[in-house]
Amino acid sequence: MPESIRRFTVTELNAEIRSILEGSFSDIWVTGEISNFHNHSSSGHMYFTLKDGRAELRCVMFRGANRFLRFIPENGLNVRVYGSVSVFEQRGQVQLIATLMEPAGLGDLFQAFEALKKKLAEEGLFSPEHKLTLPNFPRSVGVVTSGTGAAIRDILNVLKRRAPHVRILLRPTRVQGDGAAREIAEGIQNLERCGSVDVVIVGRGGGSLEDLWAFNEEVVARAIYNCAIPVISAVGHETDFTISDLTADLRAPTPSAAAELVSPARDEILSQLLIHLVSIERSILAKIEQFCQSMDHLENRAILQQPRKRIQRQVEKLALLSQRLTHGTTIYLSQLKEKNSGMHKQLINLGPKQVLDRGYAIALTDQGQAIRSASDIALGDHFELRTGEGSFEAEKISDLQNNEKG
Repeated sequence: MPESIRRFTVTELNAEIRSILEGSFSDIWVTGEISNFHNHSSSGHMYFTLKDGRAELRCVMFRGANRFLRFIPENGLNVRVYGSVSVFEQRGQVQLIATLMEPAGLGDLFQAFEALKKKLAEEGLFSPEHKLTLPNFPRSVGVVTSGTGAAIRDILNVLKRRAPHVRILLRPTRVQGDGAAREIAEGIQNLERCGSVDVVIVGRGGGSLEDLWAFNEEVVARAIYNCAIPVISAVGHETDFTISDLTADLRAPTPSAAAELVSPARDEILSQLLIHLVSIERSILAKIEQFCQSMDHLENRAILQQPRKRIQRQVEKLALLSQRLTHGTTIYLSQLKEKNSGMHKQLINLGPKQVLDRGYAIALTDQGQAIRSASDIALGDHFELRTGEGSFEAEKISDLQNNEKG
């Protein structure tokens, strides 16, 4: 074998191939359809295959990169992936290390929208029972939107006209582009933590599906769902619809409409206060009239004009009840005494001494046990006969047979 031929171990060859591939295919875009997609629950890494009609390529997108995705990858979705080709040396497997991923076209964006909507609906993020009720008269309104966009201008104009007493707290964020979704989510969380906001408006002006995509991302949906104060979603125009609209406690067709929802007009509030004031006055007058009638009725009651007689009646009634109680107790104790006396006599008459005094005797063994049958003692045994007037000793000398006549 010529000495010029290079020799490798498997590990050395795979390392060499990796070095060549990584130097030749770095920072590239690859388009294909996702298959065999798996999001590893513990590590957070995504593993999938990109394929077209004739070939496929293994891919991995590590957690540090995929947490910025603006959509949920799934099998069958056409995407563009940015990254570099490498080799997994332990298996000798060529793979693409992805750092960016985006849907390949508008149709794919819509598919991503539908996939996320389905996932969040199954988790219950859109359920009506989780919706919070807006306060009738908010004192402070938080707004999460661009600080220079048309949306904040519209909101400020409406609130200044309808409810100048309402305090506005703006949390400026980007509303489109990379990182916008995370800024929006953080803005919602910041307003919730500040503790001085009664309701939050999240939104922006109109635009394309790509422009509004930040409001279709999962991080925004979960921030709205987890917010402890009511959230109004006001994204785009009336015909635009986003994931944040479905998750929010209330959807407004435009930012201006959202401002109207949180700001009852001052004239309407004053009108309602006037109605309540008239109702309160009528209620108070009715209570005063009822009180006066009750006082008149009490003054006319003769029994209250002579309270001494009422007290005397109660004293007489109490004396009568006391007399009845004493008499009843005396009778009951007498009856109980007679009953006890009769039972005492019955017990004495049933006692063994009374039976012996009537001429009967009881036979007892040497041990003092009563002899109930002739067979209890043998011939020649001595026993005691006890009578009502003393006892004497006896001896069994024979057994008498009982002769019964038929």
